[in-house]
Amino acid sequence: MNIRIGNGYDVHALAEGLPLWLGGVRIDSPIGCIAHSDGDVAIHALCDALLGALALGDIGKHFPDTSDEFKGIDSKILLRRVMDLIEADGWSVVNVDVTIAMQRPKLAPYIVAMRECMASIMGCSAGQVSVKATTTEKLGFVGRSEGCEVYAVALLEKKDETYD
Repeated sequence: MNIRIGNGYDVHALAEGLPLWLGGVRIDSPIGCIAHSDGDVAIHALCDALLGALALGDIGKHFPDTSDEFKGIDSKILLRRVMDLIEADGWSVVNVDVTIAMQRPKLAPYIVAMRECMASIMGCSAGQVSVKATTTEKLGFVGRSEGCEVYAVALLEKKDETYD
């Protein structure tokens, strides 16, 4: 096949006083993600979708949270490394779709910057990157602002159109 689709999901707990990074963009917020890396849950879910499209495992396999190498790492670096794996095998991004579920803060002012940032790292246009934000209407751990969850889908195509 010359196209592949992958699904990604990630969740991080939130705490006061931590920086909040989503889609490679620093969000003005009193709460941020608890994580081994910078906690960019949007990029983590996207990495899983991209890796999943080629059956390459998940982000934990490639960047384990038990490794000091990845402690505090900028997730944009992780996304670039995932893209290096994908491109080395002759694949490119057709489009990605990322949905962020977070009660607060409001993310609408940051959507364009997130799309542009992730597109730049993936070597595609912002038109190939969809980012949507939603709340859970104050229901569940997301609604209580205890965590943030992200769903991502990635569609890849083989650049030389050969079939596996």
